Amino acid sequence: MNEELPQAVQADMARAPLRFDRAEWAAALADLGTFIPYVVAYVSVLGMDPVGILLAFGLALVACGLLYRTPLPVQPMKAVGAVALAQAATISVGAIVAASLVTGVLWLLLGLSGAASRLARMIPREAVLGVMLGLGISFMLQGLRMMGSDWLAAVAALALAVILRNSRLFPAMLVLLIGGLAYGVLRQPALWEGASFGLHLRLPALAVMDLHWTDFVTGTLLLALPQLPLTLGNAVIGVTEENNRLFPDRATSVRKVSVSTGVMNLAGGAIGGVPMCHGAGGMAAYAAFGARSGGAPVIFGATLVVLALCFSGAIGFLLQAVPAAVLGAILFLTGARLAIGNAPRTRDWRVLLPVALTAAAALWNVGLGLVVGVAAHWICRRSDTAEYFHKKE
Repeated sequence: MNEELPQAVQADMARAPLRFDRAEWAAALADLGTFIPYVVAYVSVLGMDPVGILLAFGLALVACGLLYRTPLPVQPMKAVGAVALAQAATISVGAIVAASLVTGVLWLLLGLSGAASRLARMIPREAVLGVMLGLGISFMLQGLRMMGSDWLAAVAALALAVILRNSRLFPAMLVLLIGGLAYGVLRQPALWEGASFGLHLRLPALAVMDLHWTDFVTGTLLLALPQLPLTLGNAVIGVTEENNRLFPDRATSVRKVSVSTGVMNLAGGAIGGVPMCHGAGGMAAYAAFGARSGGAPVIFGATLVVLALCFSGAIGFLLQAVPAAVLGAILFLTGARLAIGNAPRTRDWRVLLPVALTAAAALWNVGLGLVVGVAAHWICRRSDTAEYFHKKE
């Protein structure tokens, strides 16, 4: 997986231009389908400060766009978010911040020591394809559930996306978001109440100053450690594979992605951010709506930084204005692209069976999917070897 990139390739990446054309601007918000639901939940259910969360995401997105020169995403860690929200009564804001710091240390060590690269080499390609296929299907299913809140808006969004999929004059993502925003405000005029669009400079507090040792115990055992297998499969190995498949001229490595995951969680946790990762689904979303460089994440990140620092009064309005059904349609299309792009192009059962079993298990848990994929790969390989020696006899 391009663990040690040649110096010539690294030089080409450094020279790769960032694009800021209409397609990059339109695709910049393509990952909102997974971003908004988690951020809204962190803010509304757990009472976290949106300024620290958005600023952490914004700075990480800008840095990744400049570093990778591809639309490499930055997303909330899903397992951490799910556990935190399910146990909101017992998990504190400090525990979530501590989980971000612990996650940062773990992935920094795994990346710098080379352990992440060694783990990645132990994962067969069939398992990686299966994880990506399973994630694509899970995104489609989650999108369908979100679309169920307003099927009329969802069908209209899907139809617009199909009609405008190749339009340069009216990029599909831009039309979907503007239309969704207008529809959301018309449907719920009360959203305007309490929203302040005036310029108001506000800096985040240093969250590390208020942490207690119990926050680190809870954050490590309940949040950070259970997320590791999911991050390895989707946000390290999976996103590296997806990046190198879509942009072979700007290939990256498991080591580099691991290190950047560590750094952005350490920096984000310090200012009150939540655990973050690089998700393969986010890259598929960017690419599906036209992003072809690091310009899209830079645009999205810069927007979040400006919102966090200068327009904090409008954050609540913007997070809730676009209907869930429209976000679900975007998520469905993202999942479809991810699943189709990683479906195996072969009829060999020794490839198809591990991929299918991995995808099925990954629908429930990505970590389990990796284990199932590795086991299925070696069983099929052993069966093939036994058959070969049987014929020789």
